Amino acid sequence: MTNAAKLDALIAREQDRFLKLHPRSAKAWAEGRQHFLYGGPSHWMRRWAGGFPVYVEDAGGAHIRDIDGHDYVDFCLGDTGAMCGHAPEAVTQAALRQLKRGATTMLPTEDSLWVGAELSRRFGPRYWTLTTSATDANRGAIRIARMITGRPKVLVFSGCYHGGIEEAHIEIRDGRVGMRNSIHPNAVDHAAVSRIVEFNDVGGLEAALSHGDVACVLAEPLMTNFGMIPVAPGFHEALRDITRRTGTVLIIDETHTLSSGPGGYTQLYGLDPDILVAGKAIAGGIPAGLFGLSAEMAERMWKLVPFANPRQRQSAHLGIGGTLAGNALTVATMRAVLESVLTAENYEHMIANATRLAGQVRVLIANQRLPWHVTQIGARAEIMFMPEPPRNGADVIAQRNGDLEMLLHAFYMNEGILVTPFHTMLLMCPATTPGDVDRHTSVFERFIALLREAGLP
Repeated sequence: MTNAAKLDALIAREQDRFLKLHPRSAKAWAEGRQHFLYGGPSHWMRRWAGGFPVYVEDAGGAHIRDIDGHDYVDFCLGDTGAMCGHAPEAVTQAALRQLKRGATTMLPTEDSLWVGAELSRRFGPRYWTLTTSATDANRGAIRIARMITGRPKVLVFSGCYHGGIEEAHIEIRDGRVGMRNSIHPNAVDHAAVSRIVEFNDVGGLEAALSHGDVACVLAEPLMTNFGMIPVAPGFHEALRDITRRTGTVLIIDETHTLSSGPGGYTQLYGLDPDILVAGKAIAGGIPAGLFGLSAEMAERMWKLVPFANPRQRQSAHLGIGGTLAGNALTVATMRAVLESVLTAENYEHMIANATRLAGQVRVLIANQRLPWHVTQIGARAEIMFMPEPPRNGADVIAQRNGDLEMLLHAFYMNEGILVTPFHTMLLMCPATTPGDVDRHTSVFERFIALLREAGLP
């Protein structure tokens, strides 16, 4: 039997075990398919290796309990949206207090003054705008970059993910530009709105920006959603230099790399983006995003769209945002997160647990002489089934073993571990304990034994 056939057999076995362990979730999923376009409230919810998702009864701290009565250590944490942990007390109390006083009014509250000052303390002095998601924040940042520069295109790195941003739905495959992760095309001419290069490719970046038609580069500090791709030495310095020389706006998306520390990767490594974006975890699970402009970018915007004369109606909505953006409930929970949850002390605890997990997994990999590696950034770690960390998206495409990942994810779920379902990224929250980490290590060790028994890898 070939290795591929062995993997297929093991996946089928684990999915069958999953079905037997989760009869109530299976029944719920069948019912959901009668009402929702792709089975659940969000089409993302179908992307679990068991063949269907578990239905959640309750979630608290770093654990989830499903309707079949199974407990999971949650290292997925809502794909970062729950990096604060599930139902953190400070956020819950702040939300309850604000709900009793009104959730949304399209008017500011005094909490927003504290939040704006704290964001600038963490990320550097900026002029902030709140949104309902990081996708909306990226859309707003891109629109502003186009307004300021008068240029049409957005440059992204192959394998990137920036939410539902059309300009970022592309990647390089076989030397050609195609739709990322086989996203179905929708009649958009991506060549007219995007340029794309491989991550860490300074020469490619220089060439792509030399045309003078790129409004902005949209980038994570290091890539996290194609498997974690570390940044090469000197790349950020080159990126900042080239964007400045070519008059290109630099947007840094910290939505995932907020796991690096209280001020994200930007504060930790002294980056200087023109616009900084963050989202997901920033409001403790309440939908939220934000973008912040440097003083120079803000001055350029005010020349295009000045503050209204106080005696006139301000009608310039900039083509971004929405009536729910910056609502009182979101701002209240954001304050609770920044004040009480994503603190320096909690980051120290989270990062220590990520270091513990990465170290334990590396020992198992080394002892078994497996061609795998682990990358850690702050409170986040990723197990990848390739010998060395990838340099770019092309490395991931060439070496990734999707079937082995699927088997691991199905096995994890059957053994009470949840990780991000589309790659093996594990995130810590303030409630994660060393015992939770050790439970994962035990399950990972059993996974290796499962492969050895089957004559893999």
